[in-house]
Amino acid sequence: MSTVLPGEAPETMAELEPAPVLAIDFAHYHALLQLQAAYTQAVDQADWDTWCSLFTDDCVYRVVPRENHDRGFPLATLAFESRGMLLDRAFAIRETLFHDPYRQRHVVGAPLLTGVEPGGGWRCESSYAVFRTKLDGETTVFNVGRYLDRIVPTPQGLRFAERVCVYDSEWIPNSLIYPL
Repeated sequence: MSTVLPGEAPETMAELEPAPVLAIDFAHYHALLQLQAAYTQAVDQADWDTWCSLFTDDCVYRVVPRENHDRGFPLATLAFESRGMLLDRAFAIRETLFHDPYRQRHVVGAPLLTGVEPGGGWRCESSYAVFRTKLDGETTVFNVGRYLDRIVPTPQGLRFAERVCVYDSEWIPNSLIYPL
């Protein structure tokens, strides 16, 4: 059997290897989709309390340029290592950060299941695009990339134990105020 490179068509059906099937039932996949949708709605509506509630207490939330992620560099544009740190960010957004106000709107692709956690939960990846609208201006593409998530069951439902936002560009215009 010859090696089929990305972008090449296989010569025979025997060259097609099925992707591994990762275990998740419909109810859990639906809950995962609901978690993704709740996250998107929270950040688009600037509902920072809800945003924080979608994470575990010992969560990790990082925003990382693709170049740093691909090279394994630890430097992140934003890095939070607990829900307490997310609550601090939410307070800062509401009370202390001064910036040119804008609205954002997320378009998020369906999550691709990439792993099953040994203690319960799943790893998944989704593409995203964030559009920004300044109150006195036009809508522009603000940020594009992918979410790398570790989602776990809790008594409150599924929550993000980890969300790494890997953005494709090497820079962000102005500053990053709101979560991606």
